[in-house]
Amino acid sequence: MTKVKKTQLLLIVAAVVLSVLLYFVPKRSDTAVEKTLTNVSDNTGTIETFVNAAKTNLSADLKPKAEDKNLDSIISFWDKNKRPDIASFYFEKKVSGINKSVDWFKAGDRYYYSVRFIKDPEEKPLLYSSAMRCYEKGLKLEPNNADAKIMLASCLVEGSPDPMKGISMLREIEKTDSNNVTLQLNFAFFSVRSQQWDKAIRRFEKVLQIDSTYIEAYLHLADAFEQSGQISKTIEMLEKYKSKTDDAMTREEIGKYIEQLKQNIK
Repeated sequence: MTKVKKTQLLLIVAAVVLSVLLYFVPKRSDTAVEKTLTNVSDNTGTIETFVNAAKTNLSADLKPKAEDKNLDSIISFWDKNKRPDIASFYFEKKVSGINKSVDWFKAGDRYYYSVRFIKDPEEKPLLYSSAMRCYEKGLKLEPNNADAKIMLASCLVEGSPDPMKGISMLREIEKTDSNNVTLQLNFAFFSVRSQQWDKAIRRFEKVLQIDSTYIEAYLHLADAFEQSGQISKTIEMLEKYKSKTDDAMTREEIGKYIEQLKQNIK
């Protein structure tokens, strides 16, 4: 598959579901992650360094909005300014005064997903660590929440010096909850990142067996099949997605890409 073709397919996917592409962002090496995590304690002090830097870099007219006393206003401000990492910091401050499991899990999710938008490699391990802290606090209140356990394990896989600990946690969960879509998706995305296309395909197919309404899985499958050189299957998956999506623009773009693929197998 040429670089141009790969880029085009990813652009199509991005127009439909941004989260698909976020998993393709290169991760730091385990050595770099370990070096930073050794300096992370069970508080937000290190993240606050980045918060202060972000506030310092604001223009004079925006600084007052970042100093608002209302946490909801500050969270909204940083979200709108495309700094989900900073918004996550203030969201954690907000939920710490409420101390409900559902809020801690949301805080963990915020930190976890903000990693994909951050360019500074030194901050990413700290975000994973903060996400883990929030998931752990939520699990103390709701210890049987499977999705939170899965996300905690994912943080270990992606942002800790001991990724196999996270994999082991996921495998334990799979023994009793193999039909958990979040679990299967995480396994699938780990396989994508390690370019184990056969494993990724099996996991995405499992997702569709569990939840046929998760049509974005067809896009993941299309990418995996194309990466493994199975163009006919790629077309089949794209056709299935095209028939199920309500987005007219996406249908048009996918249709164009399908025609290009068909030209290559004639």
